[in-house]
Amino acid sequence: MYWRDRLCSAEEATAVIRPGDHVFVGTGCAAPLTLLRALEAMLCPPPGVELVHLLLSGALPEHYATGSSRFRHRVLVVGSGDRALVRTGRAHYVPVSLADVPDLMRTGRMPVDVALVQVSTPDADGLCSLGVSVDVTRAAVDTADRVVAEINPNMPRTGPATLVPLDRFDRLVEVDAPTTEYVHQPIGDASVQIARYVARIIPDGSTLQIGLGRVPNEMLRYLRNRHDLGIHSDVVTDAIIDLIGAGVITGARKSVDPGTTIASWALGTRKLYDLIDDNPHVQLRPIDQVCNPAALAAQDRLVSVTQAFAIDLTGQVCADEFGGELYGGVATQPDFHHGAALSRGGKPIICLASRTDDGEPRIRPRLHANEGVTIPRSDVHYVVTEYGVAYLFGKSLQERAVALTEIAHPDDREDLLNEAKQLNLVPGGQLLRSRSAYPTAAETTIVLRNGTSVLLRPARTTDAEHMQALFYAMTPHDVYTRFFINLASLSDRKAQHLCSVDYRNEMAFAGVTGEDWEREQIIAGTAYYVDPETRLADIAIMVHPAWQGIGLGTAILRHTTEYARTHGLRGFTADILCDNHAMLRTLDKMGLQTTKSIVQGAYEIVALFSST
Repeated sequence: MYWRDRLCSAEEATAVIRPGDHVFVGTGCAAPLTLLRALEAMLCPPPGVELVHLLLSGALPEHYATGSSRFRHRVLVVGSGDRALVRTGRAHYVPVSLADVPDLMRTGRMPVDVALVQVSTPDADGLCSLGVSVDVTRAAVDTADRVVAEINPNMPRTGPATLVPLDRFDRLVEVDAPTTEYVHQPIGDASVQIARYVARIIPDGSTLQIGLGRVPNEMLRYLRNRHDLGIHSDVVTDAIIDLIGAGVITGARKSVDPGTTIASWALGTRKLYDLIDDNPHVQLRPIDQVCNPAALAAQDRLVSVTQAFAIDLTGQVCADEFGGELYGGVATQPDFHHGAALSRGGKPIICLASRTDDGEPRIRPRLHANEGVTIPRSDVHYVVTEYGVAYLFGKSLQERAVALTEIAHPDDREDLLNEAKQLNLVPGGQLLRSRSAYPTAAETTIVLRNGTSVLLRPARTTDAEHMQALFYAMTPHDVYTRFFINLASLSDRKAQHLCSVDYRNEMAFAGVTGEDWEREQIIAGTAYYVDPETRLADIAIMVHPAWQGIGLGTAILRHTTEYARTHGLRGFTADILCDNHAMLRTLDKMGLQTTKSIVQGAYEIVALFSST
């Protein structure tokens, strides 16, 4: 083929670089390793040269992993292979949204004199594909004064937006090496639990942005029972392969680009590269197109999952600094997070482990001085740790502090609550009894006699306001039968007492309607408190007047009974007014071994779960 007449050595190709040049280097698994090695091996490298790159996945470990390089680097994402360069001062990190980088290049505010890239072999029309790395590489190729390409027959072709004519390249170097592969490191038990919680938030028909984090990728393993998921993401990894093969990822319900997986770069193994090679249902596009705000907002049910390093009690998120060092980057996280918030039915999710490997809390009263805010608190919706889910959007600082403390590590909660009080984020009387993970397994959905579905779930401390709303919806008679006094109001502390439990010796359940966390309404509540000597629990129940008489009271009591039975309780005690016939009938339906005694117009009831 005619292009072979233009081939030269890597040493000859890199000779186009002049003193003071800004040299863009292709991204991730498409990094031009042969050209980089030739650069680092120069006997007399041109002075003042700066290498600009997004992420060099495992590139030149003999140099970059040890923090040595013949050149200065400007990095847009600090990967594991770049941290040593940053630490030694050879690399400077630029905190910028990747979606803004193409415009910075085109306008000369981030100049690119030379672009070094790796591409596929040309087709019959003389067009090469940028393969697994389009991202900001497309803009670099389009704007650079000189472009040098490694042509690799192992590089997949990934869509029309990736094509570059041979005439655009000033130098060509032929290589025949396997495309660089990337495999996520195994994750621990905490991250697995986080992935499970995140997966529970994602409904059928969602379009996912998954990013590079290990937790978002692990999450995909728990979506095998979903239908018609789609992908619109900055990056795709091996995690999508099995879901596409199983017919889970179809893109059929995407409102933009239906039936097509859209991304900007790929980071994975040969199995992924074979999947996307010349596949019309998978297309890679420039990062500014993928992250276009209008396109993200137009994608219904867009789910963005951002792996963070720390969050403070007001909701400020740090996602590009870890352990006092730069790691990761702003990347596309704010773009996708904001896009998911604007999407109809979208869900922006932040996930992080409650502690670092060294035991330092990641949920803190305030971010550390060296931790920048990647996502502002005003934009945060869902936050997930291995201990549960908090929903912050539209919530007050007090509600945020309580919600985040409740999903912190159990051993950190008391200190966090005390510090929140000192910072006046919560009042001095704030309760928070939970000292374990939210018991997801105790959730169940029931269908009432009128055909309505209701979620019965463990209560949270943050349900206090909803419990107050339930109280104010009840009739004075219902209030009296529940509390045995004529209450005109339900104080904050009393409301907290009804829903802030330890999930062991205290338990509370809420009957919930609403499509999701954002529109929940509590229509029933029950709580019990255990006497450790008798292993009997005192129980009480409230049901919204509009939801009485259709089986809700019986269902929530039956569910609470089953939970108590499996947690070692012998039975319930309750005080029920003699004229509270509805509650008495409900208890009778439970089939418990019940004894009653009348004291001052009320039954004192003991209901045992078994003869023992």
